[in-house]
Amino acid sequence: MQHSLTQLYVHLVWATHERLPLIVPAVEPLLYAVILAKCRDCECHVLALGGIEDHVHLFVQFPATISIARLTKEVKGASSHFMNHEGYSPHQFRWQGGYGAFTVGKRSQDLLVEYVCNQKKHHNTQQLIGDLEVTSAD
Repeated sequence: MQHSLTQLYVHLVWATHERLPLIVPAVEPLLYAVILAKCRDCECHVLALGGIEDHVHLFVQFPATISIARLTKEVKGASSHFMNHEGYSPHQFRWQGGYGAFTVGKRSQDLLVEYVCNQKKHHNTQQLIGDLEVTSAD
């Protein structure tokens, strides 16, 4: 019997609708817990999760049985549902329609984990890596 070996890694980035600063400190850990739970449901291993008030970075190892589009849809859907149905947003909470998805090789993983986990610091000091940030509103 043949077995397949896959090591698939993706860095996902998406923003709130119209880049509204809706991910406030009080709700951020709850929102991130929902994202982590949905990733587990999709059999993904989260390597890093971080962001600021208007966008999220998620770095995961994912199985070949799920597409990047489906994973992103599942995570964005579960997290926006949580925000709206638990009353954690003063406005209707929506993510932007699009997202960024970047495959990652093993050699770049440590740099990416550091970057994602330290989003607040990088944004405060403007030490951003442009290719890793969301630039469009949709």
